[in-house]
Amino acid sequence: MKEEKILGFEAPIYFEYSYTAGRATSRFLRAIKKGKIMGQRCPKCLGVYVPPRGSCPIDGVATEEEIEIPDIGTVESFTINYLPIPGGAVEPPYVSANIILDGADLSFMHIIDEIDYSKVRIGMRVKAHWKPENEWKYSLENIAYFVPIDDPDRDVSGVLKK
Repeated sequence: MKEEKILGFEAPIYFEYSYTAGRATSRFLRAIKKGKIMGQRCPKCLGVYVPPRGSCPIDGVATEEEIEIPDIGTVESFTINYLPIPGGAVEPPYVSANIILDGADLSFMHIIDEIDYSKVRIGMRVKAHWKPENEWKYSLENIAYFVPIDDPDRDVSGVLKK
């Protein structure tokens, strides 16, 4: 008898965890509940990080200066997702993208909507589409998704290099 080759198996894992936000993230979350996006600037390299981490990932020094960042940015990279995330709020297909907000030096991931997926591109300009204010919480999910805006594309090839 020939042994059957095993190519994979399903092993769903579910777990609960607690996250301590810390000072920098707590300030960011308080601001986002008010509809503002706050970053922190490194005193050494002057990089601005959104969401802030409390220290510069390049220099390792504390970041205390807070900077309000506009909710407009540029697509650095993206992927079209065809597989569902178990328990996820978004039905596939959808686009997730790394977005660099204007004035920031670090991208973060969010959803892009209100565009044909084949038209999403690196360098595309986008703006946050916020949930209704009465739904705002201490969460980046106050931004429902990003939408394209009528702005010329931007080159992102050297944005994250200091």
